[in-house]
Amino acid sequence: MKLSDLAPAPGSRKRKKRVGRGPGSGHGKTSCRGHKGQKARTGGGTKPGFEGGQMPLQRRLPKRGFTSIFQKQYAVVNLAALDKLSETAITPEFLIKEGLVKNVRDGIKILGSGEINRPISVSAHAFSSSAKDKIIKAQGKVEVI
Repeated sequence: MKLSDLAPAPGSRKRKKRVGRGPGSGHGKTSCRGHKGQKARTGGGTKPGFEGGQMPLQRRLPKRGFTSIFQKQYAVVNLAALDKLSETAITPEFLIKEGLVKNVRDGIKILGSGEINRPISVSAHAFSSSAKDKIIKAQGKVEVI
């Protein structure tokens, strides 16, 4: 078998409906759009969510919640990822070089998911309390930048 011999199975590909090709086709004259009206015009139709002039649902529902503009967006790294590294002194520069962090944003935060079995010295911008406890329990050091 050659690449040029490949073809779809008979009947698996439906032919496109060709509209506006005369009255004999059954799809001539108005091209399946009916007579006049908004949906018969080119570019006609309504935007998603339009309810015929009734106040749309997304405008009827109340706004909820609050987002602080001063909130810090940390790049997070879990302890399980740090345990796989061979280095004992872990810095933000090292994490970027290793590819664990792409964008530092407002800093790097170490989270406590996973276990650490060896003493490591970690310097980051923030630590979760469980991550701090696990690193100290493994005779490691925690340094907040």
